[in-house]
Amino acid sequence: MNGDDHQRNARPRRLPPPDYVPGSAGSQHLKPTEVLRRDGQEYQPPQAYSQMRRQQPPPRRTHAPTQQPQPYHEPAPRQRRQQPPPPPAAPPNRREPEPRAPRPRRKRHPFRWFLVFLLVLLVGSVAGVIHLDGKLTRIDALTDYTDRVGDTPGTNWLLVGSDSRTGLTADQESELATGGDVGSERTDTIMLIHVPKSGGTTMVSLPRDSYVSIPGHGRDKLNAAFTFGGAALLVQTVEIATGLRIDHYAQIGFAGFAGIVDSLGGIDVCVPNAIDDPLAGINLQAGCQELNGPEALGFVRSRATALADIDRMNNQRLFMAALLKKATSWSTLANPFSLWPLAGDTVKSLKVDEGDHLWHLARLGWALRADTVATTVPIGGFDDTDSGNVLLWDKSKAGQFFEALASDQPVPEALLTR
Repeated sequence: MNGDDHQRNARPRRLPPPDYVPGSAGSQHLKPTEVLRRDGQEYQPPQAYSQMRRQQPPPRRTHAPTQQPQPYHEPAPRQRRQQPPPPPAAPPNRREPEPRAPRPRRKRHPFRWFLVFLLVLLVGSVAGVIHLDGKLTRIDALTDYTDRVGDTPGTNWLLVGSDSRTGLTADQESELATGGDVGSERTDTIMLIHVPKSGGTTMVSLPRDSYVSIPGHGRDKLNAAFTFGGAALLVQTVEIATGLRIDHYAQIGFAGFAGIVDSLGGIDVCVPNAIDDPLAGINLQAGCQELNGPEALGFVRSRATALADIDRMNNQRLFMAALLKKATSWSTLANPFSLWPLAGDTVKSLKVDEGDHLWHLARLGWALRADTVATTVPIGGFDDTDSGNVLLWDKSKAGQFFEALASDQPVPEALLTR
C-alpha cells in the first residue's frame, strides 16, 4: 500500500459547517489563516465563506404540488356504540339466586265468598243488636231495700203484662177493646220464670188477686202493689212472698201484645173452651186455630169462663208457649223480613230494668223454647176481705214449691197445678 492509497483510504477529516465562525464555541482548535484541504483541494477560510453566504443566500428548495389541495371538511362526530349496563354486582360471599319457575295461579274457591258473607252477616247482626238494645225503655225496677233476700241459684225473671194504653189511638183502643182510660196503670198478668243452671225452665203464674203483704200498705191484692208503687214495689212484694231474688224484669202493654203477634203473622193456639167475651172483643170457638193480635190480646185478658182467673192464667201460659214457639222457630230466625219487625216491635213495647239488655231477653226466649214446666202457685181457696174477693195461697204447698225453686231443684209433681 503506497502513500496515495493510504491517503485515499484514510478517514476524511470532518469539515466545519458552512456557518462556522472562528473563535466561536467548538472552533478553538482552528486558526484563521489555516488552509483547509480535502482531496487536494483548498477551501476558503470560513470568514470568506460566511461573508459569501451573507451576500447571496442559497435558494430555498421548493416542491411543486402534485395535486390540488382538497377543501377541509369537519369530520362527522363519531357515534359511540352504546354498551349495555353492567349487571349488578352480587354481594360478596353470596350465591346468585337461581330463577324460579312461575307459580301456577290458584283458583278462587267459592267457599271464601261464603266466609265473607258470614262475616258481613255477623257484623250486621251485632250492629243490629246494639241498635235495638238502645231503643229499650228502661226503668228502675230492681231496687235494694232493708232485709232483701240474698242471691238464689239460677236466674229469676218477673214478667208483667200491664193494661197500659200508652201510644194507642182511639181507633186502636176500640179495635183492642181496652175499655178506655181506667185511671192508674194496673197489671193483668204476673209470671215468675225460673231458669235453673241445668234442667227445664219453670214458668209460674202468680194470680193478680193473690192476697199478700205489701210493704207499707198491709195485706192486699198482688196487683195493688203495682198500683201503689209501680214495678219496684211489685218486685219487692213478690220477693217477700216467694223468698226468691228477682234478677231481671220485663213489662209489656196492650199494644205490645198485639204488635208482636201481628209481626209474626199470627200464632196457633189450641183454645180449650169456647170464649164469648164482648168486653175483651173476642168470640172464639174451642179447638186449635190461628189468632191475630187483637184476638190473642182478648184471649189472655178474658175471664168469661167457668173458672175466671184460673182459666185466664192457663190461657196466658198457652199464649206464651205458642208465642215463643213461633218466635224462636227457624223459619222466623232465618228470615230477616220476619225477625227484624219482630225485634223492632218487641223493643218498642217492652220496659226493662236498668241493668237488662236485649241479649238477656234472647237468652230467656231460648230457655223457654226448651221443655218448660208451666204451672201456677198452689191455691188454697178464696175469701172475701176489705179488698174484695181475694185468692189465698196454700201456705204449706206454696212454701215447699218456692223452697224447691230457691234451691234450684225440680218442683215435685204433687205441687204442680196444670
